[in-house]
Parts: sequence; structure tokens; C-alpha cells
Amino acid sequence: MFIYVFRFSIIVICFCKAYEDLSYKKLATQSTTSTGGVYSYVASNAVDRNETTCMRTEPMGPNSPYKSVWWKVDLGGKYNIQSITIHFKSYGGYEMQQRGRFAGFRIYASNTGNVNGSALCYEDKSQLPPLYFTTTCTASARYVIFYNDRIDGVTYPEGYEVLHSFPTELCEVIVMGCSALGVYGVDCAVPCPFNCRNNMCDIQNGNCLACEPGWVGDNCTIKCHEGWYGDDCAQQCLGHCRLYFCDHVTGLCDKGCAAGWTGSFCNETCADGRFGMDCFQNCSSHCLNDSLCDKETGHCDTGCEPGYTSENCTKECPAGYFGNDCRSECSGHCLNNEVCDYVNGACPSACQDGYYGKQCTAVCREGFYGRNCSSICSPNCSTCHHINGCTCHPGWRGPNCSQACIDGTFGIDCILQCSSRCLNDSPCDKETGYCNMGCKPGYTSKLCLKEEGFAGGAIAGIALAVVFILAVIIVVVYRKRKSN
Repeated sequence: MFIYVFRFSIIVICFCKAYEDLSYKKLATQSTTSTGGVYSYVASNAVDRNETTCMRTEPMGPNSPYKSVWWKVDLGGKYNIQSITIHFKSYGGYEMQQRGRFAGFRIYASNTGNVNGSALCYEDKSQLPPLYFTTTCTASARYVIFYNDRIDGVTYPEGYEVLHSFPTELCEVIVMGCSALGVYGVDCAVPCPFNCRNNMCDIQNGNCLACEPGWVGDNCTIKCHEGWYGDDCAQQCLGHCRLYFCDHVTGLCDKGCAAGWTGSFCNETCADGRFGMDCFQNCSSHCLNDSLCDKETGHCDTGCEPGYTSENCTKECPAGYFGNDCRSECSGHCLNNEVCDYVNGACPSACQDGYYGKQCTAVCREGFYGRNCSSICSPNCSTCHHINGCTCHPGWRGPNCSQACIDGTFGIDCILQCSSRCLNDSPCDKETGYCNMGCKPGYTSKLCLKEEGFAGGAIAGIALAVVFILAVIIVVVYRKRKSN
């Protein structure tokens, strides 16, 4: 049987420093609430700054279903905490008993309201706590949690109350700190360093509790070394940023990616068919066999398809050349001296006279000549040139040597006149000029140019020689003009 002796007193709390009371009349909750007696033992009693009203839980311990208790206060926001003071319930003459009941408690600073994952501010161990307890707790948190337990089978230090179940009674929990964000010092007037994470710093010395990404050092004034970024500068740049390392805060490549890379972090290779800085450029469509270009340089490493040159295969062959690496030269026989196709060397319209084939490189076959080799030399040709065609046998004329010399003419291209001394003015032989029917009286020889008698014969011989020489000269001149 417990006998509770209540002592009413007024406690004057003097704070020599100007830290603010963050827990006063804030929302408080607890694991269980004692229902015995005439008083209300709700959680808010511990933050009303009335020493005579205390919170009380249901008993915990060996004879109770409750093996642990908790109480917490929601500060209403995330604040810089400097210290936590707890006034435990005091019964006159039972101080050691009360201290044994509270022994082993822990205090957590939390941003979630749960013990798990929270920062441990204080843990009472073998030494029994005083009933008026204060501890420094420099933390940035929204919740302050009081926790204690008496677990069956656990050996607790000497002095701990373990034989009987007992309630937890907290009369005041005072959380001191700065209510304004981003400040520290006894008067909460000094701004935290600029790069403190969430603008939170140690309430006493101003050191950042953590740094914003990209910064390190007590005051978070040191940028990450080149090549590193992020929280605690622990992440390494991927090394494909253009011109310089990645942003020390985000890790992004703000100036773009080096050739061959893309993505915000420049960690993705260019898609097939693209190359260069940020993969902005398209590969040439003229790489040999549709092969892919180099994603960094755009070069067609396997070479170019016919008709193209340069490392990127973007230049057409210069005029007059075609094919692989533009090494082949056009035939020069395209009609009207047109330039051949830069890919396959084909002439765009037709071939010059005397040539055929797509590239106009083939000479007409023997016996053919002219445009598309469509003209046929006649049997009356002495020679058949693939461009100009026929040179006629004596006695024939015309473009294809198909016309015999007219009466009275003979020889090559029919340019010689028959002798006027052929018998009965008969036509001479159209090939030789001979008077096959004989000569008029007084003349002799095959051409009837020789007068009967020695002198006449000599004169006739000279005349015949002169005619022959003139005929040769005329034929040569005529053929030159015709070929031109």
C-alpha cells in the first residue's frame, strides 16, 4: 500500500540566459494516463509550468501489463534545442525511492514523433537521476520524447526499482532553445552559417548540424573538391561533363555533356545515329554499309559509301570524280561534256558519239559508230572509226559510203573527174578512173591521157603524175575538214 504525501510549493525558475521556453503549453501526449484519485494526470500537466500539477501514467513493472512508458511534446515545428529540464514528482522522505523509479530513462529528439530513428539526447545509466534534472541537448527537432522501461528478465543496476510496479510522474518538462529558425547564441540573435542544412546550426557554437549538399566543414563554407558533389561531398562526378567537373551541389553537368554523352548527369551514351556534345548532331547517312558513326567524333570509322568523302562522310565527291573514296575519275565521254554522277559515275543523259554504257567508257564495237553506237558501217568503208564512222573505198561516197560516184567522177570520195578522152564519152571506172571502153582516137593509156607518139606520151605521163598528186592533196585536206 502506497501513501502519497503531497507537498505544495512554488518554484521560481530563473533563467540566466535568454534561450526561449519551446515546450510551454505545447501539445503533449503519453503512453497511458492514470485514472485513480481525484486529480487529472494528463500529459499537458508537464508543460503548464505549474509544479503542483503533474502527469502520471499507469504503473509499469513486474505486476503490470505495461513494461514501458513514454511521454512526448510536439514543439509545433523544427527548432534548435539547447537544453531539457525535467522536474520529477517528489514525495517527502521518499526521494531515493522516486529516483529509483525514474532511473534508466532516456530522452530523444525526434522529427517523426517515434523513438525509432530519433537522436538520443540523454541516457540514464547506473547513477540514479536527481529529481530536478537538466541536460544539454543541442539538436534540431520537433519532438522531445521521454522513455523508460522495466523489461522482464533484464538485470538493472542497483538502486533501480524492479520489485514493484510504479507510475511515471513528470511535473514539468522544459525544453529551452531558439524559437526562430536559423539563429543561435544565448540571445538567439546570431544567424546560422549560410550553407547549414535547413538553416539549422548548433545553438551554442553555431556549427552546422549538417551541410547543404555541395558543402562541408564546421560552418559549411568549403565547397566539394572538384569531381565530387552532394551530401557530405560523398558522391563522385561521372566524368563526362563538358569543359569542367559537375556542379558541386547537384552533380548535374550545367554546361552540357562532353562529346558522346547525354543526360542530366552525362552518364548516358548517345543513341545510335547521334554524336557530339549532348548528342545534338546526327550521324551522316553515308557511312559505308549503313554502319554507325563514332558517338564522340561522328567519324565513319568503316569508311564512306560511294560518292562521299571526309571523316564524317558528309562531302560529295568533287566534280569529275566518283565512287569509293572518290578515287575513280569520270570517263570524260558524257554528252555535252556533262559531269558524271558522283556516286556511280553514270552519265546523266547520254554518251558522246562512239561510246556506250552507263559510264560511257565502252568504245563502239567494230563496224558500229556514232550516237549510242547505233550506226553501222557499210561494206564500202575502207575503215570504220567509232566516232566519225566510214572512210570510203574509192568509187563510193556519202555518210555511210552507200552512194556510188556519179558518172564522170571517180576515186576517194568521188572528187576526181574522169578523162574527157574516153571513147564515145563513156564514163570512166568509178574506182580507178580507167576508160574501160577505150580512148578516143589519138589517145592511149588506161586513163586516156597519153597522146600517141613519144612527145605526146611524155607530156601525158607528166600530166598524169600532176593529177595524181593533186588528187592526194585534195583527199587529205577534205578528210581533215570532215574529222574536225
